[in-house]
Amino acid sequence: MKAFTSLKAGVLGGGQLGKMLIQPAMDLNISLHILDPDKEAPCSKLTPFFTQGSLQDYDQVMEFGKDLDVLTIEIEKVNTKALKDLQKKGVQVFPQPEIISMIQDKRLQKKYYQENGFPTSEFVLLESEADIAKHESFLPAFQKSARDGYDGRGVQKISSLADIEKALPGEGLLEKAVDIKKEIAVIVSRNIDGETSAFPAVELVYHEGQNLVDYLIAPAEIKPEIETRAKELALSLVDKLSFVGLLAVEMFVDQQENVLINEIAPRPHNSGHQTIEANITSQYEQHLRAILNLPAGDTALMCPSAMVNLLGEPGYEGEAHYEGIEKILAVSGVHVHLYGKKITKPYRKMGHVTITGSFRAELAEKVELVKNYCKVISK
Repeated sequence: MKAFTSLKAGVLGGGQLGKMLIQPAMDLNISLHILDPDKEAPCSKLTPFFTQGSLQDYDQVMEFGKDLDVLTIEIEKVNTKALKDLQKKGVQVFPQPEIISMIQDKRLQKKYYQENGFPTSEFVLLESEADIAKHESFLPAFQKSARDGYDGRGVQKISSLADIEKALPGEGLLEKAVDIKKEIAVIVSRNIDGETSAFPAVELVYHEGQNLVDYLIAPAEIKPEIETRAKELALSLVDKLSFVGLLAVEMFVDQQENVLINEIAPRPHNSGHQTIEANITSQYEQHLRAILNLPAGDTALMCPSAMVNLLGEPGYEGEAHYEGIEKILAVSGVHVHLYGKKITKPYRKMGHVTITGSFRAELAEKVELVKNYCKVISK
C-alpha cells in the first residue's frame, strides 16, 4: 500500500463518527477527505479537505471520490451506485457497496439472516402499513420502516390492531416482540486479508419511548457462554459477508438466553464510543486498521466503563447550551465528548460522556449523576 503520507482516504459523512475517526487518522499521519451536506458539520473545521455536498447525489459522490485511494462511510444513507462505479475505477471502497445496499434495507437484512442461518426474531414483510391488518395473530410486534430509520426513528410498536393508526407509512416489516432479558452489542472488524477481531460485549439500556440508546455498560453483565455465543455469531456474520471494516452487531438475549441478531451497522457505532478511553484500541482506530489492511489492534478492556448519550432535551430547539458540564467534569473518570452541533433538537445526539471506573456499582452511580446534571438545552 502507499505510504501513509501520500495515501488519500475519504469518508462519506462528516458527523460525530467522522470527527472521532479523524484523531486516529492523524496518529497515522493521514488527512481524511470528508464529504457532508452540512457546511457546519462536526468535521468541517477539523480537516483542510472538507467538501460540502450530497451523500446521495451520484455525480457529487463520484466527483468527491474519483482521486481517492480508499473511501469509507460514517452513515449508511449514501449513493451505492456511485460507490460501485468508483470501485470499478480502482478506488477501494470499504465496507463494500453491495453490503451497504443490503444493510440500507431492513427487509433485506432480515432475509439475509434467515437465509444464512443466523438467529433473529420472527418477522413478516410489509408492502405498506395496510398489510399490518393481515397479521393480527402476529401482534404484538414492532413495525420497522424498510429504509432510512436512524437514531430511533422508523420504529413503531404495534400492540394490537387498534395501533394501526400509529403505523409508519410505506414498505417495511413487522418483527415479533421478543421477551428481552438483555440488549447487547458486539463490535467486530475484518481487514482485507480476512483477519478478524471482536470487542467485548456491551450492555445497552434504551431510552424509554425513543428507541435509541440512553446509556451502556461495558462489559455486559452476561454469562461467559452467552458472551462467547454472541462473539461467535458476530464473527461468523462478518466472515460470511466477507466484510471489510468495522461491523456493529446489536443483539437480543431473550428470557431463555437465546442470542438473536437485531440489526447491524457497517461503521463505528454508538455502542463503541467508550472504547476511546476504556479499551487498548478504540473502535475508530480499529476501523482504519481494517480498511487499510493493517493488523487488528488489541480490543481488551483496560477497565470497566459506561457511556451516556447526551441528547437534546425535549421542549428545546435552537442554539445548543450545555448545562452541568462543570459539575460532571469534577468527577474522576468522567470524559466529555461534545460533537460540535450548533443546533439542538429534542433527542438529537449532541455528545456523549464516557465513564471509567473499577466497579459496576460505581459506574451506575456516575451514570445517574451525568443523567441528572448534564442537560442540552437551547439559549
